[in-house]
Amino acid sequence: MTFLLIPGAGGSAWYWHRVVALLEQHGERAVAVDLPADDDDADLITYADIASTAVLDADGPLTVVGQSMGALTAPIVAERLPTAALVLLNPMVPRPGESPGQWWATTGQQAAQVAYFREIGLGREEFDFVEDFFHDVPAEVRAEAEKHPEPEQSETPFAGPWPLPDWPDVPTRVLAGREDRLFPLEFQRRVTRERLGLEVEVIPGGHLAALSHPDEVATRLLRAE
Repeated sequence: MTFLLIPGAGGSAWYWHRVVALLEQHGERAVAVDLPADDDDADLITYADIASTAVLDADGPLTVVGQSMGALTAPIVAERLPTAALVLLNPMVPRPGESPGQWWATTGQQAAQVAYFREIGLGREEFDFVEDFFHDVPAEVRAEAEKHPEPEQSETPFAGPWPLPDWPDVPTRVLAGREDRLFPLEFQRRVTRERLGLEVEVIPGGHLAALSHPDEVATRLLRAE
């Protein structure tokens, strides 16, 4: 089994490094890709080209995994390549014809985030990109992340319509972090039901679950075999 691991905004393969190590311990091949997040000439098709090329030599079944914004690219790859399974982690679940830029408003993400902040008693509405992404990431991993700063994400991939006319005919699963502050669990449940007709699989952790709970993420991915 080959696992293609597509990162979210910022495009850093490093995000997946803890999961890669665990999958390799199980004898699987894990390919995490870097994407040109700061390149204003690179759109979702460019991202899919890079990700697809990384596993053209895959031997055996392929599982394509997309984290957050990476869920916009993962189905494009799964449509192109023979794919055994598609797994989305805390995803932006796209809709044909809708631009990723429109996604935030059409899904009601902001209202869901504010309501969740109120529910857990944060006492604020604004998203803190450090605290709210890394609130459950171990201190040593958080310190290491500071040594791997991500480039600023270009707006280009958010501008045009999501390019597929339909969802690929590939078995799909959605993993949702119970403590995700950007895409709260109930928000993910609703969007996944509305757009894919699926129920999410709840895992521990926040938005960056591959950094905070890599064992659980790897275990769930291995179930895709």
